[in-house]
Amino acid sequence: MDCNYLIDTHSHIDGEEFLDDFEDVVKRAKAANVKKIFLPNINADTIGRIELLCSLNPGTLYPMIGLHPEDVNTESSDTLNTLEERLKRPNPYIAIGEIGLDYYWDDTHKELQKEAFKKQIKWSIDYDLPLMIHTRAAHSDMVDIITSSNEKYGGRLRGVFHCFAGNEEEAQELLKFENFMFGIGGIVTFKKSVLPQVIKSVIPLERIVLETDSPYMAPAPNRGKRNESAFIKDIGAKIAEIYNCDPMLVMEQTTNNALKIFSKAQ
Repeated sequence: MDCNYLIDTHSHIDGEEFLDDFEDVVKRAKAANVKKIFLPNINADTIGRIELLCSLNPGTLYPMIGLHPEDVNTESSDTLNTLEERLKRPNPYIAIGEIGLDYYWDDTHKELQKEAFKKQIKWSIDYDLPLMIHTRAAHSDMVDIITSSNEKYGGRLRGVFHCFAGNEEEAQELLKFENFMFGIGGIVTFKKSVLPQVIKSVIPLERIVLETDSPYMAPAPNRGKRNESAFIKDIGAKIAEIYNCDPMLVMEQTTNNALKIFSKAQ
């Protein structure tokens, strides 16, 4: 497989932060050898723009569909029904995401988040799509749900643990899910981050995909700026430094890893 290019597996360039220069952002990504950019969805309001942008940039932008845990509330059943109606017809989606659990700011809807997470995990089975999983301050609950769901569905779950920034113990726990990758973003380049040590000691390169999570968490040397997909090269360079290997190997392996999980983005 020709994998001599980079993939940004998680980028919110559909957001308002990019309204003024969206086309330039895509051009800069291509100039940085970022051939494919995957766009996770947030809620029912964002999916329309994501679909439009992906339709206008075929072969470069790829859409996901899902309800972000921070957008889960007492009206979420209607939102989920709206999103699933889109899944039922012929569709362009490459994954269910971004979904998961987030108790960091507010755990008021903790049980509703769990219900929405489980429902969307079932979508991944029903529509044969990987998961893009967001977890913050909810690691144990996420692991419990993925474990029970994977058992329930015969080990068929696959996907990415988005924005992994955990410790060695958490990494070891997630490695047991053999069909999942670790999404590594700009945090790995931050000066005080312990993520480089965790990656080097626990996570093999064969289990890593690259992501920017634009416009958030720009990697060094652009930390503090608006993040964008072109900066994925800086994350790849840091991964090569961690493994003491050729950046070309990181590019080829992480791209191959991404295409293994996101088969509809071939």
